[in-house]
Amino acid sequence: QVQLVESGGGLVQAGGSLRLSCTGPRSIFEIFTMGWYRQAPGKQRELVATITTGGSTNYADSVKGRFTISRDNAKNTLYLQMYTLSLEDTAVYYCKASKWGVDHWGQGTQVTVSS
Repeated sequence: QVQLVESGGGLVQAGGSLRLSCTGPRSIFEIFTMGWYRQAPGKQRELVATITTGGSTNYADSVKGRFTISRDNAKNTLYLQMYTLSLEDTAVYYCKASKWGVDHWGQGTQVTVSS
């Protein structure tokens, strides 16, 4: 069982920023594509951003220009820097590692944006 652990969530005012982190086994960070997903109440889980081992990134249109995904393989850590947060960004944010058709998920961290 691969364990991915997210942290950094919390309560922030609209317009503010947060940085999420996800740590896991070195064996995962060395070869897996990593990503952030989120699930708001009553909605399906959706892609936020992904990053390959080579550093290629992909973002949902809703977060482009506001969020930045990055990874530090030496520290076995995935990051999501979030700026200009809005109420619509309120969700549980999940870290995912993907390769060979296999997905590993973290337990999620809550991000709540208040007005």
